[in-house]
Amino acid sequence: MEIRLGELTFDVAVSGPADGPAVLLLHGFPQSHHCWDEVVEQLNASGYRTIAPDQRGYSPGARPAAVADYDIPLLAADAVGILDALDLPKAHIVGHDWGAIVAWNVAVRHPERALTLTALSVPHPAAFAWARENDPDQQRRSTYIDLFRTEGKAEDVLLAEDGERLKQTLTPPLSADQAAPHLALLGNRPALTGALNWYRAINPSLGDLGPSTVPTTYIWSTEDRALGRAGAQRCVQHVTGKYRFVEVEGLTHWIPEQAPKLVAEEIIKLATA
Repeated sequence: MEIRLGELTFDVAVSGPADGPAVLLLHGFPQSHHCWDEVVEQLNASGYRTIAPDQRGYSPGARPAAVADYDIPLLAADAVGILDALDLPKAHIVGHDWGAIVAWNVAVRHPERALTLTALSVPHPAAFAWARENDPDQQRRSTYIDLFRTEGKAEDVLLAEDGERLKQTLTPPLSADQAAPHLALLGNRPALTGALNWYRAINPSLGDLGPSTVPTTYIWSTEDRALGRAGAQRCVQHVTGKYRFVEVEGLTHWIPEQAPKLVAEEIIKLATA
């Protein structure tokens, strides 16, 4: 379905029982709402209503040109606006990668809208910012961000040779079928620029976020090439509500596709605690 927020129109996949508890699922880069497909199946089967948008820059109708239009408070406002449009006063908030950063911001800035928070891969933004500043391992892992922030060059590199570098960010470990909807969405320059503008809008205030007060689960995988252990372990310092840290051995960054059953189970476990 399409949801219009001001001048922006978002593509949003809504499924499951209309009267079920709502779960808002926020994807990361370079993906789309389809990263949640198998998680959605399990949540719907368990009686949950799922809302999975293609976020700002990803939805063709929600792709403003200015980098400033991708500031994190605006991305969090999009998530809240989608809940408003569906007449949902509260939801369980779930995010992966950049979607996790948005989810953290929704839970902290709008706690009255978040029943619970489940963050995948990216820890609390303050923990991540600390790791980027102080941990040599995280600094090495984050070097790709400099490329993604370089306007024009990043698009040239990722789209060269029929988007081969973009494909390589996902496959392996994702299968060609799993990666296909993401590549179809982002395999053109306007869409890729919209997605990369999230990186270009990063500013020092990224880590200036208070603690999460809502029940929170953070899921981190040991083979994540982008997010190291230092930030993951520091996350607990930025949660004052009920907190659970789930460390998953052997999985890469792409947790929703690689472990959909585990993700759905952790969402439900937190929702029913």
